Order: sequence, then structure tokens, then C-alpha cells
Amino acid sequence: MKKSTLLILLTLALAVGCKNENTKTKESISDFEIYADSLFKSSLDSTKIAGGAILVHQKGKTLLKKSYGQASLELEVTMPENAHFEIGSVTKQFTAAAILKLVEAEKLSLEDDFTQYLKFDTKGREITIDQLLNHTSGIASYTEIEEFGSLVPQELPRDSLLRILETKDFLFEPGEALIYNNSAYFFLGLIIEKVSGKTYEEYLKEIIFDPLGMQDTYYCSTRKVVKNKAYGYDYSPEGLQQKQYLSHNWPYAAGSLCSTTEDLLIWMTAIHNGKLLSEGQYQQLITPKTLKDGTPVRYAMGISNFNNYGNQEISHGGGIPGFLTETKYFPEQDLYIICLTNTAGPHGGGFFVDNIMWELLEKKDYESVALDFDLKKIEGMYSGQTRGRTQNVEVKAIADAITIEFNKNGKIDTLDTYIGNHTWMDGNTTVFIKDGISQTDQIYGHYILKKSN
Repeated sequence: MKKSTLLILLTLALAVGCKNENTKTKESISDFEIYADSLFKSSLDSTKIAGGAILVHQKGKTLLKKSYGQASLELEVTMPENAHFEIGSVTKQFTAAAILKLVEAEKLSLEDDFTQYLKFDTKGREITIDQLLNHTSGIASYTEIEEFGSLVPQELPRDSLLRILETKDFLFEPGEALIYNNSAYFFLGLIIEKVSGKTYEEYLKEIIFDPLGMQDTYYCSTRKVVKNKAYGYDYSPEGLQQKQYLSHNWPYAAGSLCSTTEDLLIWMTAIHNGKLLSEGQYQQLITPKTLKDGTPVRYAMGISNFNNYGNQEISHGGGIPGFLTETKYFPEQDLYIICLTNTAGPHGGGFFVDNIMWELLEKKDYESVALDFDLKKIEGMYSGQTRGRTQNVEVKAIADAITIEFNKNGKIDTLDTYIGNHTWMDGNTTVFIKDGISQTDQIYGHYILKKSN
């Protein structure tokens, strides 16, 4: 009897110990979850979003996977656990990987002039497939041209877009700057189809989706009925509205894929752990090159790679009417964060990821160094092409800092984090000014402005 009693007591003690340990683990996860819940609840309560989904995965363990809000406001349908969203420009990394698979199959080379595969008048310029991939071609981006608004609802042959773009001026000479370019990825989709003999969707399904088991990733449609597909909304101060109509004939290889947080985790862990590309191809995918003059950039092939306040970040976002997406990978911490929202507005995927990641990462501010030149030498007006417009930037010197005003809009930014070599940090944006040239690297764009006075 005494042995039985002792055994029961020991069992109870172990049970209590296990319960306490499990409770502690649950509570530590819950603190993180509560923080995420509060972010989403605040955004839902203020009608910034209709709904969303978040997945945080680190070192083989899922720290958080939740859905919030509604997939349909009209029908008051709760966001399903594995909802499908349009992922916009996150599509670009799939397109880049598909091109690299064609390189592996020796069906094309990154150094090939893209006009070997597409009829397009470059006015004598040579533009490589590599330059299409890293946004340094200089071709006008179709989402910024005036005709795009009238194209949005139409179902026209895709080469009609090429004919329109041929009439547009180049934004810069190939290789001299980096301006985010949807035309380039549209062209890459056509090249994939030309070289593979398959549609863009068929080729990705064959070489990526099926091999990786990504059953919920596909080319979006405005017609197909898809189970668990969230409706999309656009934010307005008067309340959320149904998203602007956009035929998926146009986002194409630049932004027409649909997916889920689970499938995107499959994709990201596969691509960053050698399950799809060779090590050499992977390094090509994630390694930014330089501009023609040797200036380094921070955008590689459909993906950015940079130091985010002391943390290496490999990432890309996506935006399309009704949906905003963010995907981030931090290799040093083996951390993946994916957020999808079914609302285009101020609180998209990037808003939630940017807040949540600093709960898990250490943020190291950029350190200033002493100024080593006379700031008066760089004062003046600088002008040049940026995404979608020509910018005029006035630079003025103040005590140990400079101010920048864009297009005389009255909004003045002060840059006081000087890191040496004529370079300032403005968040994660770098601003280099020397010898009458201003170079602003915003990661998705590297803009060259010249002093005009």
C-alpha cells in the first residue's frame, strides 16, 4: 500500500510539473500572440482592414499562425484558417526562380539580350535578361503610364502592351539606375512561355508548385470560383470599399499569383534551404549586383537583400487592388514572417510584419559619425527620374545635418544620421550626395538626381 501511495504521489507530482511547464510555454507564446491580436484588433476596429492572416515560423517551429477579420464583409464570413489571397508582387520571386530553372536547363542565359526572345524596339539599346530581373533596364513601367488605367478592365493580347511601351521614352540608360519595373517582369513571363513552350501558369506548376506540394498556389482569376478565396477591399476614409477591378491579364508574371500563408512558408523554406535551386542559382537570386558605375544596390532578382537595423533581411512585399502582402526571411535568426491582408490601405502586410518582427529581433540604430566635409558644398536643387515621376529635391545645410524638401511640398525631412562617405541614413533609406549628384537608395529603387543649380 505504501509503495502504491508513493507511486501515486510521484505521478501526481510529475503531472503537476508537466502542467506547470506546459503552462509556462503556453503563456510565453500567448504574450506574443496577444500582441499580434492587439495589432489586428486595432486595425479591424478602426476599419483599416477587412481581415488578414499571419504566420511566424522560427527554427522549425511555428510561433504564430492565425487569421483575423472577415473574408467577405458583405456576407459577414469569418476569415478561414488557410484563406487564399492575391499576393501581388511576391509573384516576382517565383518568376525569377522560373528563369533560373531555364538557365539551369541551358535554354537561355542571363546575359542574353531579351530581344532574342521578344520583339521589342529598344532604339538600339542592349538589355539583358539579368537587367529585367533587377529593375535596371530603364524601360518604362506599364503601371505608371497614362494608358494603364484604360487597359485595366480590358482583355487584349499581351503583346499589345509591348507595342505601347515601345513608344515610351526610357527612364534611364540600361544599368545606370534602378527603378522598380513591372514591365520587366511582364516581359519575363512572355520569355518563360516562349522558351518553355508552356503557359506561365503551367510552367510554374510543373517546376515549383507540384514538386513542393504547394496545392493552394495558382494563377489568380476574376472568373473562377475558388474555395477559401478572400474578397478584396480598398481602404478609404469613408469606409472600406470593394476593390478596383483589374483583369489578371495584366499583373501576369509581375503580380498575378494567389497563395496562402502555409504555401508561402513552404516556398520560402524550400528556396532558402536548397530544395529548389542549386547553391549557385540561389546566390544569384538573392545577391544584389551593382550599377554600371559600380554603385552597389540592395535589390537582387524579385527579392531584396539588405541590413535592417542590424539584421540581414531577405524580403519582398506585394500590392494589388484589394490585397497587400509581406514576406520576410531573417537568415541569421532562421525566422520567417508572412502576412496577407485582404485590404489595400495603410495597414497592409508590411504594417503588421514591421511591428511584429521587432518583438523577436534586436533593433540596432545606425550610429552617426562626425561630419568630414562642408555641408554648404552640397546645398541646392537636385532633379531626376524616380518611380512614376520626375523629382525635384532641395537640399539645405543646418547645424550638423541637412534638410530635404521634395517638389516644394512644404514637408521637410531632417537627415542627421551621418554614417560617413557623404552618406546619411533615413530609416533604411541611404542618401549619398557628392559632386553634384544625389543617390537615394530606397531598396526597391536606386535613384540618381543631378544638381540643377
